[in-house]
Amino acid sequence: MNVTMQLIILASAIIINCQDNTFKSMNDDNTNSGDPQHLSNPYYSRTDTTILDLPDSVWKKVLPEDVFRIARNKETEAAFTGKYWKSTGTGTYYCAACGNALFRSDAWFASTCGWPSFFETTRKNSVKYKTDYTYGMIRTEVLCGRCGAHLGHIFDDGPPPTGKRYCMNSIVLDFIPDNNKTKKLKN
Repeated sequence: MNVTMQLIILASAIIINCQDNTFKSMNDDNTNSGDPQHLSNPYYSRTDTTILDLPDSVWKKVLPEDVFRIARNKETEAAFTGKYWKSTGTGTYYCAACGNALFRSDAWFASTCGWPSFFETTRKNSVKYKTDYTYGMIRTEVLCGRCGAHLGHIFDDGPPPTGKRYCMNSIVLDFIPDNNKTKKLKN
């Protein structure tokens, strides 16, 4: 191999490495650092609000199986089993599928339903709503406003100031504490 070809290969390797490191540093604030759940998900970002319209076949490749079942197949985790149903702390709850900001901890309230409950979203378009006729009931389904993941349902029996209860599945939520101090309520 001649010197010119060697220099071209070396320059290409340096450019590729720089681009790779730039991409990683740009995404450091967007993903849960060190969380393997999001390392294989290129759509997860806590800052990007671009609407994602991806088929379930793509989500199946990038989401853990338990998150996929609830987010895309609209299943429900068992009551009183989710990691956030009794959690408190100061921070933000994000969509576990795409990283969209959904709820602030100051909108969380203790509910006896067995799932984490909130009385308002972080912003108006954080979620979207769909009428749900499953199981012989008429309910309002709550979907992520960015990726359309099933999050849970909303009911009109919440506390002031909204009177709403966003009843969410913990498995499709990521909680990022403001100060890395999360506490659990005692039983």
